[in-house]
Amino acid sequence: MTKLVVAAVAVVVAAEVCAFVLLDRDLVIAATGVALVVVLLEVRRRLTQRAAPDGDDVTDGPAMSLQRWLSRTETLISWSESSRSDWDRRLRPMLARQFELAAGQRKAKDPNAFATTGRMLFGERLWPWVDPDNVSRTGTTEPGPGRGTLDEILRRLERL
Repeated sequence: MTKLVVAAVAVVVAAEVCAFVLLDRDLVIAATGVALVVVLLEVRRRLTQRAAPDGDDVTDGPAMSLQRWLSRTETLISWSESSRSDWDRRLRPMLARQFELAAGQRKAKDPNAFATTGRMLFGERLWPWVDPDNVSRTGTTEPGPGRGTLDEILRRLERL
């Protein structure tokens, strides 16, 4: 809209300059009036386009956001219930990153403190499923930990 207003002022000024150069006072009023009408019509057209978008372009923000969240949650649950390689590839990096952010312990800074904090928070049973260094090379045949383990890990992260 700012560009349109600047362009409109430039058109009106240009019309007045041309009319003054021709030294015809009646032409100044007519040229300025025509330029102003064109600019006002364009402003009106742009404002009505923004005010009335097409029905296809309108998206229900909260509903779409909830639908994306639900879909993502279902996908995460299915990955937790499939093979260990799916867990290692998709869930473990996300959980380790969330733990790193929530605990304030950076693995790159002090790996021992990171692992110790993880064991304290998750316990010996859950920490191996969050530990970013515990990736199995033969995980395609091993089962994933399941929904219960994912739920317990998320609960402990939430408490943190």
